[in-house]
Amino acid sequence: MAKKGVYIAYKKNGEKYYRASFTYKNKHISLGSYKTEKKAADAYAFACKIIDDKGYSLEMLEKKMPISYDKYVIIINFRDNNIYLPNPIYVRKKYISYYISETEEMKFSIDDLFYYMSHRILRRGGHLYVNDYGMQLSLGSRYGIKNYAVKDKDFRFVNSDDLDYRYENIEILNTFHGVQNCIHRKKNCYKAKIHVIGDYVIGYYDDAVKAAIAYNKAIDILKRNGIKKEYSANYIESISGKAYADIYSELKISKALMSLKGDRLKL
Repeated sequence: MAKKGVYIAYKKNGEKYYRASFTYKNKHISLGSYKTEKKAADAYAFACKIIDDKGYSLEMLEKKMPISYDKYVIIINFRDNNIYLPNPIYVRKKYISYYISETEEMKFSIDDLFYYMSHRILRRGGHLYVNDYGMQLSLGSRYGIKNYAVKDKDFRFVNSDDLDYRYENIEILNTFHGVQNCIHRKKNCYKAKIHVIGDYVIGYYDDAVKAAIAYNKAIDILKRNGIKKEYSANYIESISGKAYADIYSELKISKALMSLKGDRLKL
């Protein structure tokens, strides 16, 4: 007979292993799978100890815990906030902390709680993403940060904390493809550029909308010139169709860009 909180299980090949779990506030919580009965029993005993001793907190960690850090956060949050969350989230007064590791605390607005309850944050290399409706979505895309965006050029974290995704901490600097705010000839302006073989500057404009329209115009010119690369045009909803057409017709485009030909470049 297995020890309390420990259950014997078998793999498809017949190999025995042990599962640990415990019940708290009528919620059955799995603690994980273990190779030995002792390790599973240690996990159960530790989970019970966390519940009974509030000395265990997210600030006070043991170096070697018999349960995963995810489970540790989940139990601490359930104990302190009376809400069971399946992901490593701790609910604070005005925001939530999502622990992607023992040393990395992501912060989100409280409005995001229900989203991250059901969406686990994953990481491949330095890229953070969630699986949503069978698709891998970049974490930044939820906050208006495009996949091609460059930090401190297209967006920035106001308090310089790259893990703080609270809405008030994310400032979008450039909302359009190929548009970048810059200083040109000692004046603040918006540079439009597009990648063909290398980067080509389309032009410099006095506002972001004009630069975005110039980018769209550059796409049209490249297509007419036989360049078959796929580009995503900017969608601009802040002006009328007539205003868009007027700006489009008046905008000047770099002569170097206009001279590019698909047959010469083999694109």
